[in-house]
Amino acid sequence: MRAFRTVLADRNVSVILVNIFAGINRCDWVAQGVVQAYRELGLTLPVVVRLAGTNVEEGRRIIDDSGLPLITADTLEDAAKAAVATRQKLAA
Repeated sequence: MRAFRTVLADRNVSVILVNIFAGINRCDWVAQGVVQAYRELGLTLPVVVRLAGTNVEEGRRIIDDSGLPLITADTLEDAAKAAVATRQKLAA
């Protein structure tokens, strides 16, 4: 949650990209935190999420089942491309 608040303090941010490789931490925990932060902070910015590592399938399910407009990606490259494409759509 603190990380989202820090990023949101910068008015120039138009897209948030979350890239997690979970070795010690688990992707399902990270996904729950992203969903919680999105809801509690009332995020309106697009958020792209890339998860890899422990419990990645469960983490993706949590993101997908959240009903939130979170954008998921399988690779860091795909996540970066999605973030750029989303930013370009906003600017158009």
